[in-house]
Amino acid sequence: MAINAKMVKELREKTGAGMMDCKKALTETDGDMEKAIDWLREKGISKAQKKADRIAAEGAAHIVVEGNTAVLFEVNCETDFVTKNDQFKTLLQELGKHLINQKPASVESALEEKLHGEGSTLNEYITDITAKIGEKISLRRFEIKEKTDNDAFGAYTHMGGRIGVLTILEGSTDEAVAKDVAMHVAAVNPRYVSRDAIPEEEVNTERETLKTQALSEGKPENIVEKMVEGRLNKFFEEICLLEQSFVKDPDQKVKQYIASASGSINGFVRFEVGEGMQKREENFADEVMSQVKK
Repeated sequence: MAINAKMVKELREKTGAGMMDCKKALTETDGDMEKAIDWLREKGISKAQKKADRIAAEGAAHIVVEGNTAVLFEVNCETDFVTKNDQFKTLLQELGKHLINQKPASVESALEEKLHGEGSTLNEYITDITAKIGEKISLRRFEIKEKTDNDAFGAYTHMGGRIGVLTILEGSTDEAVAKDVAMHVAAVNPRYVSRDAIPEEEVNTERETLKTQALSEGKPENIVEKMVEGRLNKFFEEICLLEQSFVKDPDQKVKQYIASASGSINGFVRFEVGEGMQKREENFADEVMSQVKK
């Protein structure tokens, strides 16, 4: 039986499944609407798609390293209970391998690719896991990094994946130092690597703010400039990785610690799960009850 757009639209409205899934269901069942609905339910697609509008701001940041390639990515779910699920942990490993091997340009293109280059797409795989676990699950973002044999990756996840950090120590293979710097980034959350990386406009704005503050304090104009420069250095120490006191040894700067390994760090990636996302307004007791009822 020929499948038309009207049939696909009707099935979408009844099940909440995606257009391509509806078309496939109708094709597999020769256009029988009821059988197509059952087909979607059996595959878990209908159930999974109905979860698509739920808020998923929990999850995990995960890192996978293979040779000279590493990827840091964030996968979201609805509750932090799910991150301890074996199926979710397997999902993280599969996603990591896929991202490293396929090196997609974006999340959108990654979801359209065949998982490991064969079989179902990554989106279909995630949809299947969503149906099995019973919560909305989504790949939010990722960043792939490459290094040479003369460099070292610093991979660190904190609080079971609540925060993930990936660094590259260039010119040194000291993985311990690279990881220590990643731990520092996780703990202190610098915004830039060095003061040179700060946009000039931001520096000028901060300088004017500090100058206004000093003048409002009644300081003489002839010493305001020196005060501003001193306070500006404090500002750099707060937001620049290399200017910060090393969290494991506050007596030295991060740049001194890195220099001790004869290396350099020119960037880092830090993901904190759910940052910038809408959070569910649901208390812990309600969350427990929602799990018990499933």
